[in-house]
Amino acid sequence: MTIKSILATAGLSILAMTAGTVALGASKHQINQRVSATLAHFESLNGTNQTLTGKAAGVLIFPRITKGGVGVGAEFGEGVLQVNGKTVGYYSVGSGSVGLTLGLAQHSEIIMFMTQSSLDKFTAADGWSIGADADITVVSGGADGTLNTETDQKPILGFLFANKGLIGDLSLEGTKITRIKTGA
Repeated sequence: MTIKSILATAGLSILAMTAGTVALGASKHQINQRVSATLAHFESLNGTNQTLTGKAAGVLIFPRITKGGVGVGAEFGEGVLQVNGKTVGYYSVGSGSVGLTLGLAQHSEIIMFMTQSSLDKFTAADGWSIGADADITVVSGGADGTLNTETDQKPILGFLFANKGLIGDLSLEGTKITRIKTGA
């Protein structure tokens, strides 16, 4: 068996495990509990995070995104869209990649729509891809990073934080976000 075959087999196995996670999906109650804890953690990391959350037209909160792979990689997570602090929809995030992905990790992700037009464009889309449908300004330093006045003016801000595990690839580019129906 060649190295390429081994890598392909391992990558497809991880992809299958991730697909299994999709099929099992969390209930609304489980997602809501994770979202509340993640948002509280995010706001505690930096004093400006709570202010930003309050100024945002809408906030996508993904408490747990699992990404893994060996050559072939995949990621999956579930979360909510909140407007004025209230949940208005449930969403999944996912992506796949072929290339230099190695490892397994979990992180949290928060995407803030700082303008009403950016939120409207997101909610009107049937599936939304970062990089294809929208450009996101990823805040360097994650949730505990500092914002400058130029970053603060961007229509969509992204925060990655609470990393657990080790993976050789972590980005938002190519990520697909889709509205989902959840169980009770």
